[in-house]
Amino acid sequence: PSPTHTPIPIPTTPTSMASPSRDGDLRRTFPAFPPKPSKDTHFAETWWGNAWVTALEEGALDAKRLVRGRGYAEKGHVDAITVTPGLVLAYVQGSRPRPYRVQVRLRTLDDADWDRFLDAAADRPGHIAALLDKEMPKSLAECGVPLLPGPGDLDPHCSCPDVGHPCKHAAALCYQTARLLDADPFVLLLLRGRGERPLLDALSRRNATRAARAA
Repeated sequence: PSPTHTPIPIPTTPTSMASPSRDGDLRRTFPAFPPKPSKDTHFAETWWGNAWVTALEEGALDAKRLVRGRGYAEKGHVDAITVTPGLVLAYVQGSRPRPYRVQVRLRTLDDADWDRFLDAAADRPGHIAALLDKEMPKSLAECGVPLLPGPGDLDPHCSCPDVGHPCKHAAALCYQTARLLDADPFVLLLLRGRGERPLLDALSRRNATRAARAA
């Protein structure tokens, strides 16, 4: 008799979308967060991280999906997150073996918005120092440029069959993105269209021009 052939199992879980080797000024990849249950009603730790969560929750159509999505985030079901201008992307593990591909879109700022932002940042030296310390001053966030999203600004998409807005998987990614913003407000600026290094270079040039004019 011929020997029994054992087929090689086909993996049902796709590889992570994380590709740190492709990162640059306009692309950043962040490793998955470990499980971390929230200790209070606030999911994020900073005022700007919680402003992001508020935009998610006030724009959602189903509170139950938000609760499940937050649970997924707290249990570490969101894989590595990739951020590019206007887009957050990750796989999220749901109740099925194969995770879902999730993305959240956010409108990028135009050149006029960025000029206003750079002027506001250059007007106060403390603004630049705060950004370098991974802080987002309220006075900078409220300079007339829509940095933080409002209700309805977050545009979630998921490969799952749920048509909720957002589904629990997209909600989980949004919650975890708030933790990214907690750690580094430049993630928010990248989402709005500009990377950290180009922004700092532009601020440096603007300050040099102002100093030259004053001299």
